[in-house]
Amino acid sequence: MMGAALEPFAQLIARVDASIDLARACLLIAQDAYPGLDVERYVGEIERMAMRLRGRLPQNRGAEDRVVALNQFLYEDLGYWGNTDDYYDPRNSYLNEVIERKTGIPITMSILYMELGRRIGLPLEGVSFPGHFLVRLRLRGGMLVLDPFSGGAPQSEDELRSRVKRVIPDGVADDLPASELPLDQFLEPATNRQILSRVLRNLKGIYRESDKPERMLDVLNRMLIVTPDASAELRDRGYVYQRLECYRAAFKDLTDYAERDPDAPDLDEVRSKLMELSALCARLN
Repeated sequence: MMGAALEPFAQLIARVDASIDLARACLLIAQDAYPGLDVERYVGEIERMAMRLRGRLPQNRGAEDRVVALNQFLYEDLGYWGNTDDYYDPRNSYLNEVIERKTGIPITMSILYMELGRRIGLPLEGVSFPGHFLVRLRLRGGMLVLDPFSGGAPQSEDELRSRVKRVIPDGVADDLPASELPLDQFLEPATNRQILSRVLRNLKGIYRESDKPERMLDVLNRMLIVTPDASAELRDRGYVYQRLECYRAAFKDLTDYAERDPDAPDLDEVRSKLMELSALCARLN
């Protein structure tokens, strides 16, 4: 049964993907770390920023001019910047903190950038580029790819290929010069659910590294709303439940995982864990 705190998020995610309010969904995620967070206050702040930006837009100018105006407003006038100093600070992944502190990581900076852009008539789309989230804008003459983490800087084909070359596994493209790496597959637009999944995966990794199982549980609960068929997240939640001594919940998640993925490579380990949990649950009766 879903907790009441997750209901508004679940209702939002149940919508058709294109109608999911990305900023609102991110702020609902932040309520786990900031109980009582006023979502409407921060949605309103984005609206006020967009209103100020609209007031200074040149009349009847094209998309490129709007991008220039957005970059000047967000980075020069308001002072937003990509946080290279403390990249893995969890605050960088929470949109309320990004707005308050004027800094974040590529995906949260991109979300704010897209939300402002859409409010001034720029149909920006997120791009789950390997290792570094970007945004793109379709233009009459092609496509503009921008990096909101680096001041909204446009990315050339050479720069994008170099980025791919740095993150793809060794041996995959060793024989290909950077100029011949195919880019199209890396520049497909991300859905809103994919964007939210990436935000949550970042938080999951941060809280795993810092050994905060309660926070990990909050994140995994959200992940399983966004991607209910994600077997790995179900398994990981089972392990977190066990650490938190919620043995019946752990037993259910790991049982469901074993049934859902009977060919999983870690099934022997999971079955061993289920035997432990079965004994622990029996003691609770």
